[in-house]
Amino acid sequence: EKDLKVNLERATELVRQAAAQGAKIILLQELFLTLYFCQEQSPDYFAWAQSEDDSPLLVHFSALARELGVVLPISYFEKANQAYFNTVVVFDADGKKLGRYRKSHIPDGPGYQEKFYFTPGDTGFRVFSTQYGRIGVGICWDQWFPEAARAMALQGAELLLYPTAIGSEPGVATSHIDSQPHWQRTMVGHAAANMIPVLASNRIGKEEIRNDGTSITFYGTSFVCDHRGEMIVQADRVETGVFTADVDLTQTEYDRNAWGLFRDRRPELYTPLFTKDGQTPFFRG
Repeated sequence: EKDLKVNLERATELVRQAAAQGAKIILLQELFLTLYFCQEQSPDYFAWAQSEDDSPLLVHFSALARELGVVLPISYFEKANQAYFNTVVVFDADGKKLGRYRKSHIPDGPGYQEKFYFTPGDTGFRVFSTQYGRIGVGICWDQWFPEAARAMALQGAELLLYPTAIGSEPGVATSHIDSQPHWQRTMVGHAAANMIPVLASNRIGKEEIRNDGTSITFYGTSFVCDHRGEMIVQADRVETGVFTADVDLTQTEYDRNAWGLFRDRRPELYTPLFTKDGQTPFFRG
């Protein structure tokens, strides 16, 4: 409980710093209130889940959004009756709750055993109309899927945001592999293919699980790129801090329309996307 209080205070201070620097949409990391507990499978961690209607975390950040006049997408461990989700709730700059997005793609591998905790999201990909633009929010593993980015862009998103917890690969033969360049290039590809700016906020530091001693070293490198995939700002791998970027949404829309990517789409040719194997017709029973 002490660690949760410290994490909340740190996150609040970072939001205040960002707002003081002029930021209007501020993105914290995935599940920032807690240790990244998905390194192991333990029922103990379900005690950290909160219900949306009475979450102290959400009450706190709703008030902070209203106080500072900023948009806050807040990642948390959601309990909904007998189901548990990895969820983001979006607060507008007046503190109003605009809705929730529940993580759609749930990873399951050494160090990232999220299927033990989270039910795959049932909200579909969503776009939220805030005072400072229409934002689409995906959560970590969602950021690897071009379909998710395209779905949000088609719904009118002007920015894509990805709160994230990713780093080393514990307990596997490829643990020496650094996925950071691949991770970043994938999201930059979403920006370029959809002509939409992308923001990613990742953890830093080493987190060790108390029960079995495994650990992940998160590689940070949070970034903002523009609608052509050009990097505007990027953090390093170890520094805690606030990084801000200016994005011209009017110019972005102008350039997107001029380029014609969405004009020339052929949805009727994309039916393999509705299948698992590219061949079997999608069952709609």
